[in-house]
Amino acid sequence: MKDNKLIAEFMGFAPEKNIGWYDGDMMMPQIVYDTNNGNCFDELLFDKSWDWLMPVIDKCYQEHMSKHIADAVMTCDKDKAYQAVIEFINEYNKTK
Repeated sequence: MKDNKLIAEFMGFAPEKNIGWYDGDMMMPQIVYDTNNGNCFDELLFDKSWDWLMPVIDKCYQEHMSKHIADAVMTCDKDKAYQAVIEFINEYNKTK
């Protein structure tokens, strides 16, 4: 989950912690992630879905073409691509 949060920050998602519901007298907090286009998600699926991961890969390429990510994508192994993205974002964040 920590790595999905890292990707969410890289993609510009903003966590909103005050979202929740009441269960009787008790507030049940829920964290949702708000995107720039107004979509909200209560679960981050970067590690589970190519549909979520591919826009991240595209943004990584826009920042700096990464052979490591390209090689991982070419294997069609989502887990390898996910790990390559995490490594890229960690290195990218060090240079900021």
